[in-house]
Amino acid sequence: MLSLYSICLAIWHRFDQTHPSTVCTLSESRAAAAAACSSSLQMSLLVVLLTILTFSVPSATASASDHSYNVGDHVPLFVNKVGPLNNPSETYHYYDLPFCHPDPVIQKKESIGEVLNGDRLANSLYQLNFRQYKAGESLCQKKLKVVEIVKFRDVISNEFYFQMYYDDLPVWGYIGKVEDESWEKRTKYYLFTHLSFDVLYNGNQVIEIHAFSDPNHAVDITEDVDIDIEFTYSVNWNTTSTQFQNRMDKYSKASLLPVRQKIHWFSFINSIIIIVLLMGLLTLLIMRRLKNDLRKFSNSDEEEDKEVGWKYIHGDVFRYPPNMPLFCAVLGVGTQLLAMLFILFLLALFGVLYPYNRGALFTSLVFIYTLTSIIAGYTASAFHNQFSVTGWERSVLLTAILYLGPLFVTSSILNTVAISYGATAAIPFGTLLAILLIYAFLVIPLLAFGGVIGYCIRSEFQAPCAIKQYPREIPQLAWYRRTPCQMFIGGLLPFSAIAVQLHHLYASMWGYKIYTLPGILFVTFIILIIMTAILTVGLTYIQLSVEDHEWWWRSVLCGGSTAIFMFAYSMYFYSRSKMTGFMQLSFFIGYNACMCYAFFLMLGGISFRVSLVFVRHIYGAVKSE
Repeated sequence: MLSLYSICLAIWHRFDQTHPSTVCTLSESRAAAAAACSSSLQMSLLVVLLTILTFSVPSATASASDHSYNVGDHVPLFVNKVGPLNNPSETYHYYDLPFCHPDPVIQKKESIGEVLNGDRLANSLYQLNFRQYKAGESLCQKKLKVVEIVKFRDVISNEFYFQMYYDDLPVWGYIGKVEDESWEKRTKYYLFTHLSFDVLYNGNQVIEIHAFSDPNHAVDITEDVDIDIEFTYSVNWNTTSTQFQNRMDKYSKASLLPVRQKIHWFSFINSIIIIVLLMGLLTLLIMRRLKNDLRKFSNSDEEEDKEVGWKYIHGDVFRYPPNMPLFCAVLGVGTQLLAMLFILFLLALFGVLYPYNRGALFTSLVFIYTLTSIIAGYTASAFHNQFSVTGWERSVLLTAILYLGPLFVTSSILNTVAISYGATAAIPFGTLLAILLIYAFLVIPLLAFGGVIGYCIRSEFQAPCAIKQYPREIPQLAWYRRTPCQMFIGGLLPFSAIAVQLHHLYASMWGYKIYTLPGILFVTFIILIIMTAILTVGLTYIQLSVEDHEWWWRSVLCGGSTAIFMFAYSMYFYSRSKMTGFMQLSFFIGYNACMCYAFFLMLGGISFRVSLVFVRHIYGAVKSE
């Protein structure tokens, strides 16, 4: 395994930078199982160690020991990418435009998360030595040909911006400007040729940096003629009292302006009040109806029993559903994604994930998903083995592809689109190969190990009622009691509770607003879970009351239907935004579909487990005839 890991590193730097018995009844079987589990545990520990080593990449988080400089020390300024302001997914390499560039251009080695984020850092000609002032410093003199002028004019008309990094601090600016001259009835295009850097420092450390494109130094590129241009820059240094460890706080406070913060808190509190009232009403109605039913059963009144239908299907309600391997895979992947989301919330609450921590979110997603694969394998295998000790391998196999399969297909299509556009969102071959190796040699073994654990400690499903040999016929149901209508109700109400926060989340993902309140987002997610659980219990009870015993899959569909409303709202969000173009549309639809699919699996798994607890409770509370 260690040699394999060495091979993986080399490739990364090169290109991208039989029928078992019931639970161990015989001593030999126990010994064999114990040996197998012990061997699997040792292998799993090794796999986990390699996983940690794989993701032990340099973080973008600043550290005092690595970011201290003396006067005159060279602090590199890396150029990153350019792109239209309204299309956050459509970004291109900085040197795709005819800017001044060094010879040779050296690409900075990046982590998997940075590559997935579309970052492509490279060296530049800018010399921003620590605490050295510069005014009107010449960067280069360049003769722009007509083709290059047309390219600049096109990006200026589309409001392209540029992004750079200085001491791990992001820097933005515009490339040019457009002016409409009404008296001449024509549009003029101006290219900014001078960039002013304003740097703040505290002691021997860089705290903050801004870049300003000087409108007084702009060249008219409206005409299709060759033109000689000199690019210049200035550097100004000022002191600040902000400490180095707090230098990223200004990015977190960027979206906390007083008016916006007041609206944010008001909408959140308003949603909380509505949700609490709605949940209280639903809980009161369900509990009151259920207590009446249980009182009838305890009185053994035959006439009253006939009015209640869920008692008569006690022999069918615990019959396991069709497509059992797929059902177990849904539970496995849903539990894994839920665990991953909670870990991400913890990282955000503890400050590990913060705005513009380059690639940290994507690196965390890959790393946490890999480690939590063991949870998915265990959940799918353990639930399957409650009903049958054979075939659990198929459940684990489906777990491996249930979410990553559609994600891989979607990513491949979007990657093809990005390659055709020449965008930085295109994943290089080396990164693709590294991800495939991680999946093959880390995710799959951890998933299989979780399945083995689920098999080793399996237990039999204990139903409160005996299951009949043949299923009871389900009566004809009214349209409002069928699955589509229940999915609509089960998805609309929870979605209405999170709509405001979902808008802020989309604005952060597909815009330039910074979502800096992970605590509120976490509370909203908890409310979503509670709301989904209560509604699913109510819908399951209504379904059982009309003698429909096929509640297993329906509980998953009703709980996960909130994700359908989330995806529909994303389409509404896109229609109201200024995003344009096929690439941005395809990325928006593709990745939103993957995100909503993940929420469908998460909420579907939660809904089933809550419904199972509820059904066990009501059938365990009465004596079945």
